[in-house]
Amino acid sequence: MAAEFISVSFPNASNDLNPIPDAAVDPQFLERYARALDDYGFNYTLIPYSSSSFDPFTIGATVLAHTKNIKIIVALRPNTVYPTVAAKSLATLDQLSGGRVVVHFIAGGSDEEQAREGDFLNKEERYERQEEYIRILRLAWTSKEPFDFDGKYYQFKQFRSSVRPTNGVIPISLGGSSDAAYRIGGSLCDIFGLWGEPLKETKEQIDRIYAEAAKAGRTDRPRIWVTFRPIVAETDDLAWEKAHRVLDQLNANRQKGLSRSPLNAATPANIGSQRLLDIAKRGDVHDRALWYPTVTATNASGATTALVGSPRTIADSILDYIDLGCDLISIRGYDNYNDAVDYGRYILPLVRDGIREREDAKSKAAAA
Repeated sequence: MAAEFISVSFPNASNDLNPIPDAAVDPQFLERYARALDDYGFNYTLIPYSSSSFDPFTIGATVLAHTKNIKIIVALRPNTVYPTVAAKSLATLDQLSGGRVVVHFIAGGSDEEQAREGDFLNKEERYERQEEYIRILRLAWTSKEPFDFDGKYYQFKQFRSSVRPTNGVIPISLGGSSDAAYRIGGSLCDIFGLWGEPLKETKEQIDRIYAEAAKAGRTDRPRIWVTFRPIVAETDDLAWEKAHRVLDQLNANRQKGLSRSPLNAATPANIGSQRLLDIAKRGDVHDRALWYPTVTATNASGATTALVGSPRTIADSILDYIDLGCDLISIRGYDNYNDAVDYGRYILPLVRDGIREREDAKSKAAAA
């Protein structure tokens, strides 16, 4: 049993509780944040992307330059960079960092968001294009000879890259809750990302992904990445008090027009957000400590489910998902820097202790 932790890197002090509209890059904040993640033992940090956000390659390079161990996960939309260019850019970062790069693909869950950067393909076409893109990257990283590609979305002749990843290839990640996401992720990707759903629904999704991997003839399976927004305090009671303060602030920000999702926004078009909203209708708390009012307060705009409790409660909740097969745990908070430090101090050690205890118990049982 093994598990690793993922955070998210932010270029400035703006966060969901205290948003700073159109804030510029703060190099000192980014450096301090990246070093904190490295020092507290996070294994990966996602470099996010949206049509209005900073360039993830540049932010990622800065994180790598100020850290020693943490790997970056570069979020990439296929409509923004031609695949042969992306293959070289990612491999260049990978060489510079000694093999600390992962790429995470976003097909695009919103037609409106995609259109802001000139992408007018429908959802099915976006997934078709993404599949071509992934195949091109793998060819670019592994082919010793120039190759042609004649797809529906990309065509070129005699491309060859002399920029190779440090370890031969770069891990490829994909997320989603649609049939196309399960098919492409299960058949082609090294990592599959899920949002924080209850254990039962998470297990159902994992089974879908593994079934697609088997259907594609794979002898291995994608690693499963699941994301939460923990709200932690010294005791469970204090954590719940804090959670309601967070919820009040999220609702107030949305009323003021400072939320990622406007107050009058329609239900999101992507299936992942729809699933979260449907689960939220069934109740506020699921399993040990999975809390859903933060989903409705943000119109499920991204990874929005919280885990609420003391460090012990949150660690036990995370261990439930690790037992289920999720070995990449993404935790980011609402007060980005301070929450990351709290997670590193109080939650990651407990989870790692729990993993060691499970491994020791298995070893003893095997030896008996």
